[in-house]
Amino acid sequence: MSQTPAAANPEPLDSEAFDELEAILDDLRTRDDEIPQWEFCEGFMAALICCRRAIPPQEYFPMLLGGDEGTEAFADAAQRERFMALWAQRWREVATSLEAEVESLEDDAAYQPEIMDVRGAVAALPPEERVALGDEPLPSFAQVWALGFMFAVENWPEEWAAPRDKDAAKWLDSALESIVAMTEDDTEAPEISPFSDDAPPSVSLARLNAFGEAIWAVYDLYELWRSIGPRVETIRREATPGRNDLCYCGSGKKYKKCHGAT
Repeated sequence: MSQTPAAANPEPLDSEAFDELEAILDDLRTRDDEIPQWEFCEGFMAALICCRRAIPPQEYFPMLLGGDEGTEAFADAAQRERFMALWAQRWREVATSLEAEVESLEDDAAYQPEIMDVRGAVAALPPEERVALGDEPLPSFAQVWALGFMFAVENWPEEWAAPRDKDAAKWLDSALESIVAMTEDDTEAPEISPFSDDAPPSVSLARLNAFGEAIWAVYDLYELWRSIGPRVETIRREATPGRNDLCYCGSGKKYKKCHGAT
């Protein structure tokens, strides 16, 4: 389903590699303030890997990074090549995870999006630093990831159109609804920290459960489009006149004695 083949056991990106990706994106934002965070890119990538059609990089990078080619914001060729290398490595890792047969999202082989717990990070700051941040709303857990996923879905709607099979269409709707739910704010009281037992609560239990459902939805979408296959374009031909009909060229002759005779 992807244009970057999944390796048997691709080398996973470590925290330093993700920090490097974020640093590159931060630098790109100094030249284009609409460049997204990595978490958004992570969701966007997952949707591309699940997509019914293998969308090529020259088509999706302009959508993600702007410009005619999607590479104009890079400082130089070295920065661009490094970003692309890390992107390709992460792509292989995600594709391999979605190919894997997993029984639990806690399996080492399961897809684990790279997600920031922004509310948790802010809650852990000293009080004076939290006050300095003001009242600016903070994204909910996995909200930016889900927005990135749906950004890809919305920009290639023909590749996400409901299949004719009613059961498959319900499967698609249910999976997408699980991801759309994550684009909404977590308005319930924080009960748990998703990454540490010692950190202050930052996520509601309902949100964490919904996140698990969204990850399984990604697996469902990947399997759905893989089982159905790419869309087949319908070839439409103009109707051929009957032999005794007037010829389409306007000669006034019957078709069989005009263009139908050739």
